[in-house]
Amino acid sequence: MNMKQGSHLFEAGWRAFFWAAGIWAVLSMLIWVIWFASSQFSQPGLPGPGMPPQLWHAHEMVFGYATAALGGFFLTAVPNWTGAKAAPRRFVAMVFGLWLAGRAAVYLSGILPPVLVAVVDLAFLPVLAAKILTQLMARPKPQNMMFLLLLSMVWLSNLMVHLQWIGLTGTEYQGLRGGLLTICAMIAALGGRIIPAFTRNALIREGREEIQPVSHKPLDLAGTALPILTAFSVIIGMPDMLSAVLAIVAGLAAAARLGLWRGWSMRHQPIVWALHLAYAMLSLGLFCWGLALLGIGSEIGALHILGIGAIGGMTLAVMSRASLGHSGRPLHAPAMVAVAYGLLPVSVLLRWMASEFSALYAVGVIASGLIWIVVFIMYLFALWTIFFGPRAEGQQVPP
Repeated sequence: MNMKQGSHLFEAGWRAFFWAAGIWAVLSMLIWVIWFASSQFSQPGLPGPGMPPQLWHAHEMVFGYATAALGGFFLTAVPNWTGAKAAPRRFVAMVFGLWLAGRAAVYLSGILPPVLVAVVDLAFLPVLAAKILTQLMARPKPQNMMFLLLLSMVWLSNLMVHLQWIGLTGTEYQGLRGGLLTICAMIAALGGRIIPAFTRNALIREGREEIQPVSHKPLDLAGTALPILTAFSVIIGMPDMLSAVLAIVAGLAAAARLGLWRGWSMRHQPIVWALHLAYAMLSLGLFCWGLALLGIGSEIGALHILGIGAIGGMTLAVMSRASLGHSGRPLHAPAMVAVAYGLLPVSVLLRWMASEFSALYAVGVIASGLIWIVVFIMYLFALWTIFFGPRAEGQQVPP
């Protein structure tokens, strides 16, 4: 990468953060797989983090990878929603630096004071949210302002993790699960807006106006509110029984919504069916997690359906689509990206099997992690020139 190519990276939030999300997806998972494999077959060793490596892995998937994807999405989508001016290059570079500093601080937590680690890692989201707030005020709407509340819940969840690492509370469990479930709630809310819209637009472009996604307001309200309530119940420490019921009903509501969106009609368009597939993983993951709280199935397995399938799948689909659209390229997934969409559910299946069947644990965890790495290497390879190159001639589309 030469200086001229690199100069494009901070031109837009999607460039910097969608690239960073892909890089961190590969690096952080590689570190985790190496540590896990060494712990199974020799001596564990992961220099750097002060917390157990499995907790570092969980933290970085939720508050490292996923927040990078959120940063790129909101810095790109909010100006489209409101007509506000996009964040300037200097802001993108600054907030990117905050995110990167957080990743470095958490990794080096074994040699840094835990309070310093917390301060550095917690700096990113408030600055991002402040910028989003200024842009949302150009055209404030409740359905958009809601995402500031959800970002606040993600930040609070991260704070709860750091408070235990500092030694002040015992809220690590709530924080890690609350953060993951809040991001899943964002997927439920955003997916309910973009999946029917993108499916409808694709059908119209193909001249198939007679087939259209269907939405029902009561179901849409339930499909948005229930995942938020599920995450909130975990963050505030409500009884598992309540969280379980909320999650099960949320999963069923998501399945009902998905069934009305005509995903089968998009089976020949990977860039659209990938969104439907990720939402299906959200539905399945919420349902299975609720059952796990009731003692049916593995909770860790259910959490990985949400983490890999819902969050990983939806961010991969949205990041690739937005990168193509905002760089002026046609909305057709490159072959390598389309294969990546299809590989991610294999990673989900292997990680779920590793949790459910003890004989497959080591092989399943390693194989799942390696497939995740391959998926995001393919994503980076296919879109690298888009992140660093100039915009092509074409029509820009919202993410």
